[in-house]
Amino acid sequence: MHRGDSCSGCMTGKLYPMKEPAMLLRVHGMAPLSATVWECDRLRCNACGDVFTAPAPEGVGTEKYDESASAMVAMLRYGAGVPFNRIERLQDGLGVPLPASTQWGLVDRRAEALTPVFDALVRHAAQGEVVYNDDTSMTVLELGKRTREEALAAGESEATANRTGVRTSGVVAQVGEHKVALFFTGRQLAGEALEEVLQERLARLPLPIQMSDALSHNLPRELKTIVANCLAHGRRYFVDIVESFPDECRKVLETLGGVYKNNAVAREQEMTAQQRLLFHQEHSGPPMKELRDWMQAQRDDKHVEPNSPLGEALRYMIKHWPALTLFLRVAGAPLDNNVCERALKKAILHRKNSLFYRTVRGALVGDMYMSLIHTAELNDVHPFPYLVELMRHAADVAQDPRAWLPWNYPGAPQPEHSR
Repeated sequence: MHRGDSCSGCMTGKLYPMKEPAMLLRVHGMAPLSATVWECDRLRCNACGDVFTAPAPEGVGTEKYDESASAMVAMLRYGAGVPFNRIERLQDGLGVPLPASTQWGLVDRRAEALTPVFDALVRHAAQGEVVYNDDTSMTVLELGKRTREEALAAGESEATANRTGVRTSGVVAQVGEHKVALFFTGRQLAGEALEEVLQERLARLPLPIQMSDALSHNLPRELKTIVANCLAHGRRYFVDIVESFPDECRKVLETLGGVYKNNAVAREQEMTAQQRLLFHQEHSGPPMKELRDWMQAQRDDKHVEPNSPLGEALRYMIKHWPALTLFLRVAGAPLDNNVCERALKKAILHRKNSLFYRTVRGALVGDMYMSLIHTAELNDVHPFPYLVELMRHAADVAQDPRAWLPWNYPGAPQPEHSR
């Protein structure tokens, strides 16, 4: 059939092409890493013993494992949390052996090409208007075996050398329309990791808004920030005890639910930071003030036992009220730290599946890959082709790493209005 032909059904109409074609999808299973084998004939002289091998087909590279193989292992290991030994068993079952030691060699060797971009991400994140930070526990076997003297000799500070705990700190920065996710594993606290990032901040910029929970180790020691605390953390205290104190908790949860609904409206209407602030002040300010007065009255009038779970929940909210309600006073202040907690899920997935890092080098490589992968995901860039391009153009990346950030690199998806 062709355009303009008569319809074979009604015999009266004419056929015209539809805008969308009919799509047929067929899905085929294959190994995450596949291999192609070329058999090159060899001839040997029966007199001198010289062997002559046929040349490889045109286009066959000299490396056994190309950039896509390294990127796929990195995606499975640090993006999906699949340990090397499980990848090894999967590849064996599919007939393409890939030992765990070979996998580590692939990601470790290619990590050098990614270091300039990781450093550029740190510098870019330091200029953010809003920074989120938190941490989660981690194990690095090499750190656990270090003595204090060995830690100092390895470059650790006096404070970290005396610590035994190891954690992965996550920092997510909102820089304009882009987000940057960074991971740091070691003995440093979340606030110290954030301070290392903010050391790169330009002096002429205003103080950033820092969103975290209310723990003191989330705050940088030397550098100042505009501190906001996570409203979801305060809400969680009441969610956990709602069955024991249904009436009191319902009032708190319904009020906070209204605040989140207002925030969703502001996001759907794409309000600017200043418009969002005025909107919250008008619609969220009065109910939050009423909630604050009610909570204070519950404590002052002895309606709640101070040491009960409800009393502790109220005490947390009242104590940190200014930081919990920064969104009512400062334009651009977020409500919660959920974006950083979601980022830390990558480190938690690693901990659940692999239990630990063996060496400090392994932790550094893992942090670097997780940072690049999750930053790409946050900016709607597919991380696999992104990693492949970084590895293939290592020389160009080293010369101008800022041009190879996820939203800049050649091949990055462009906004609709610029296409």
